[in-house]
Amino acid sequence: MTAIIDTNVVLVANGQHPDVSPECMAACAQRLEAIMKTGRIAVDDGYEILREYQHKTQPKTGNRPGDAFVKWVLRNHATAAKCDRVPIAEHADRGYEEFPEDARLADFDAPDRKFVAVAAAHADHPPILQAADSKWLDWQDALKEHGITVELLCPQDIRRFHANKFGP
Repeated sequence: MTAIIDTNVVLVANGQHPDVSPECMAACAQRLEAIMKTGRIAVDDGYEILREYQHKTQPKTGNRPGDAFVKWVLRNHATAAKCDRVPIAEHADRGYEEFPEDARLADFDAPDRKFVAVAAAHADHPPILQAADSKWLDWQDALKEHGITVELLCPQDIRRFHANKFGP
């Protein structure tokens, strides 16, 4: 299965999100490990996702699960059996041509739009794996109507964060 990995999955696996549960951290680390063994990922062909991963991790010197994953991506981003590089195009208003034109997504975080654009542009519309960014809960239904699936790796944590931030 191909997946798009939001950066916070990598950071949670690394222990770089202090408020997540140990179960969430383990779930993210296990999923990244499974992807490295038998899975595939999709990234943009302009390397925006990969640059974000690198900016927030230590793939050369780190030995945490997220760092190992980023190192794996660096080694495999040009290997068709492991990684799909998806072309996405800039758009003045939406960030990317492929990002859905939908009023319900108008407040979608600009830095996260690249993940949605890759999912929308990919022929198979692979799921976006999400760990701890609770705002995705607000956008999940609208994205689904556009054929974009968000898989919550830490549903209890993300709902707790959402309730703490926005109320029940």
